[in-house]
Amino acid sequence: MKRLFDLSLSLLLLILLALPLLLLALLVKLTSPGPALYWSDRVGRHNQLFSMPKFRSMRTDTPAVATHLLARPDSYLTPIGSFLRRSSLDELPQLWSILLGHMSFVGPRPALFNQSDLIAQRTALGVDALLPGLTGWAQINGRDELPIPEKVRLDAEYLARRSMSFDLQILWLTFSKVLRRDGISH
Repeated sequence: MKRLFDLSLSLLLLILLALPLLLLALLVKLTSPGPALYWSDRVGRHNQLFSMPKFRSMRTDTPAVATHLLARPDSYLTPIGSFLRRSSLDELPQLWSILLGHMSFVGPRPALFNQSDLIAQRTALGVDALLPGLTGWAQINGRDELPIPEKVRLDAEYLARRSMSFDLQILWLTFSKVLRRDGISH
């Protein structure tokens, strides 16, 4: 049921948002040198790596680490990078990863390939069995402000509670938080 939901909704959204996605890609290209999309190696189900796209909000010389680990993350933003992140529009290309089955709409956010502490803690609790999500329970309960142990605890709670109704609740809460721009620091 969940895969059918993910497949149907991602396909529908990619069709409906095709023109806005093209316009955003063009804006990224026109405002900074480099590609419109940034592909990062992420950890998926059973710790398998996959390439996840985002609209590029950072300069091409930005180190490949979690944003909160950068000394001055704002100094790496492109001219429209802050807007893309605050509005969460940088995440829209991940609809492609959902369509391909590398991600789901709801699940733990995919870790960067080099976040070994997060990966190890999730694996120890069985969270690695889940498809990573565009949004998740930890995402709506603190986003990047959460320390890794708390993020993993919430991911494990999602694993224990997962259901279609819980996913719909998380999607609704995500939509509400994005509109209010809660928990967005860059």
